[in-house]
Amino acid sequence: MSHISHPLIRAESLDERRYQLAIALQALDRHTMVVLPTGLGKTAVALITAASRLYREGGRLLVLAPTKPLVEQHLRYFSERLALPDEGTCAIFTGDTGPDERTAMWEGARAIFATPQVIKNDLIAGRYTLADVTLMVVDECHRAVGNYAYVFLARRYHQTADKPLLLAMTASPGGDHGKVEEVMANLGIEGVETRTESDPDVIPYVHEREVEHRQVDLPEDLALAVGDINILIDSRLAALKRAGFFAPDRSKLSMKALNKINAEIQGRIAQRDTAAFTAASIYAELMKLRHAVSLAESQGSRVLAGYLEKLSKEGQSATGTKASQRLAGDPVFQRLCQRSASWQGELHPKVGLTVALVKEQVALHPESRTIVFATFRDTVALLVEALREAGIGAERFVGQASRDAEKGLSQKKQIDVLRRFREGEFPVIVATSVGEEGLDVPSTDLVVFYEAVPSEIRSIQRKGRTGRSGTGRIVVFTTKGTADEVYRYVSQQRERSMQKGIRALGGGSTGKGQTNFGSFVAAEPEGPSITVDDRETSSRVAEVLSDLGLHIALTRLEVGDYAVGDRIVVERKTVQDFADTLVDRDLLGQVRALAAAAPRPVLIVEGDGDLYAARDIHPNAIRGALAAITVDMGVAVIRTKSAEETAEMLAVLCRREEGEPGDRRVQTKKTYTTGQEQLENIVASFPEIGLKGARALLEHFGSVKAVVEAEKDDLTAVKGVGKKTADSIWETARRPYG
Repeated sequence: MSHISHPLIRAESLDERRYQLAIALQALDRHTMVVLPTGLGKTAVALITAASRLYREGGRLLVLAPTKPLVEQHLRYFSERLALPDEGTCAIFTGDTGPDERTAMWEGARAIFATPQVIKNDLIAGRYTLADVTLMVVDECHRAVGNYAYVFLARRYHQTADKPLLLAMTASPGGDHGKVEEVMANLGIEGVETRTESDPDVIPYVHEREVEHRQVDLPEDLALAVGDINILIDSRLAALKRAGFFAPDRSKLSMKALNKINAEIQGRIAQRDTAAFTAASIYAELMKLRHAVSLAESQGSRVLAGYLEKLSKEGQSATGTKASQRLAGDPVFQRLCQRSASWQGELHPKVGLTVALVKEQVALHPESRTIVFATFRDTVALLVEALREAGIGAERFVGQASRDAEKGLSQKKQIDVLRRFREGEFPVIVATSVGEEGLDVPSTDLVVFYEAVPSEIRSIQRKGRTGRSGTGRIVVFTTKGTADEVYRYVSQQRERSMQKGIRALGGGSTGKGQTNFGSFVAAEPEGPSITVDDRETSSRVAEVLSDLGLHIALTRLEVGDYAVGDRIVVERKTVQDFADTLVDRDLLGQVRALAAAAPRPVLIVEGDGDLYAARDIHPNAIRGALAAITVDMGVAVIRTKSAEETAEMLAVLCRREEGEPGDRRVQTKKTYTTGQEQLENIVASFPEIGLKGARALLEHFGSVKAVVEAEKDDLTAVKGVGKKTADSIWETARRPYG
């Protein structure tokens, strides 16, 4: 096979595939979305495009991917193949790299590989710009919806880059045409380039993937358990119906029907219908019970028994919700728990079949790799244990978050697991959805779906883990007569729909739904400054503040979410969060700390929902809290309808503070004051002084006593203290009390 020849691509490092070259040539002419089935080389297209762009235009390359393991994978791929001009270097930016280090690395690197949130934070804080980025690659671009960081970064890139070119990549944009067009609009896409495995120029490079569906019967004990759960579901639906709410037959209780139930309940809560609060609790029970059915049918007896035990403990706890307490007290539920406690070993055949399948694969092909996908972490743990007991080396691959007693895997550990898997230290990974996107292990010959998934994106991503360098095998387990079969059918239908939609988009420039980025030109940071708590950067507020041109300092605030100048500290809560904090946490304690942190504390309550209907709380409790916050604590309460309106309000506060003298510096990292700071705060409390004036007076007179006893003429001798201010200090110091 021939290789790509290019000044910036290392010799014989990249095989030549004509369809990849054709796509890259199109991507060099316009902002492009590349849709290629997994294994056909989206990253190779990005490499060819990057080499050409850097050779012709210079500048920097920025490659974005949603997870650190995927970022690390791109860094390795490009480092091995891209010959950067002028001895340029590659750099990886993740949350593990400090802000100052990232700023320095940006200046020295020609190719940056990063997670989007890190770059977003740095741009908001003004650490660098995207002005000289001549190609931005957005991997797994189907994520560019809502408030995901890709949306902000694409907008800022189009606004500020001198020579912008954006290349978006995905194997699965989704079957919802409206969502695909939203992604394209959010990224400023001008054209779509796509191929399928049946295209003539692709067929020579496609490795066969055999998909095998294996059906299993639901064991009798689990069928009896499902029967008990269905009795509980029927009784809850009947209760909803008696209360006058929509309640379908159990056979039609889909997620769509559940969402309809919830919408009606929330609507009646907004109308302050007391029956709706009880209905909301019943709805919570239905969600728990529906999940239990799913576990019984698709996961297994041990996972189900663990979940039932958890629900029982919640219901018996004094802090348990009304839903869990009512469920735990139901005789049918108690019978179900007793039955599950008597089960011996794993009843569901999927576990044994998975172990046997993997064992056969390892015996026949010792050098091969296998990935087993399961939806729930409990199932992952169960499968890893079963495989190890069978003498097969297996590791779990899950997300970072720790849940209950189980610790998640940090991104560093995820990368280490993948490295050892690639190097053959063990033959099997058992993964949740975190392993679905983009991870490249060329020798993976077998992929096992422990259960079918209804998402066409997830199904395609899972299948794409095999068949990259040789024939691949995919085995999907489904339980007869259960939701497994429904999910399999739904996924297949959506995949077909997605392929048709991609074909429709692939005819060239679409022109549909594109954002006119010129109408959203970002202002250069020339306005006033605002300090933003670094935990707020995931919100839309920080993005809008940056777009409005404010100077933003990111730090960890001890109190509040935003600090404006020396005097104002702002706590932001959504309507729901306000109600939740009042009920479940110490809202008044938080606000009391806010009031103590600055002379002008502000509480912004965001959202257009009814504050009095957010939780099952008596309206007088809300009114009492608001009265205590405003009257007793002196905190200003401001209502806004949206994140955008919150940002506009913060900008107004900033402009009002600009040029006004401060009273006291907002504390960002410490809650104590030194002796010197105490003296400064005393003098700063005089009218029209502030910290700057206090320091000047203390430096001139040497002590608080000397300042207080000074005559007016002596006070005006201090720089920045005029006659009016001197009169105010002199009169305040001598004004009698009472």
